[in-house]
Amino acid sequence: MAGLYVDTSALGRVLLAEPDAPAIAAETERYDVTWSSALLDVELKRVAFREGIEEGVADLLADVSLVDLDADGLRRASAIAPSTVRTLDAIHLQAAVELHKAGAIDAVLTFDHQLQAGCIHHGLRLAAISQPD
Repeated sequence: MAGLYVDTSALGRVLLAEPDAPAIAAETERYDVTWSSALLDVELKRVAFREGIEEGVADLLADVSLVDLDADGLRRASAIAPSTVRTLDAIHLQAAVELHKAGAIDAVLTFDHQLQAGCIHHGLRLAAISQPD
């Protein structure tokens, strides 16, 4: 199976060892590669810094292929539909759309409802995980 795009709402749960972290980790293992925007690096490190768990973030990021942030990508993210997708999520959406067009990802894993709607708008499949009881 090709790749899976993950955003901070998904990997942040793993970093914070939330109850659904094992299911998220298992879902990422089903794919050949895990992708995200380089924005994930900043967002996860900020969460780790805020929570005092910086030592865990490097290992988590080591398994993710990051798409560089560049001026063209940011320009495309500023205009990506739908307009209801918030700014940082638009960067994730733009990266996921580009990776999907290139055949690099099969699905997106996010818990952000606006980003999910953006993915559906662009025909991106959403990965689903089983929620813990």
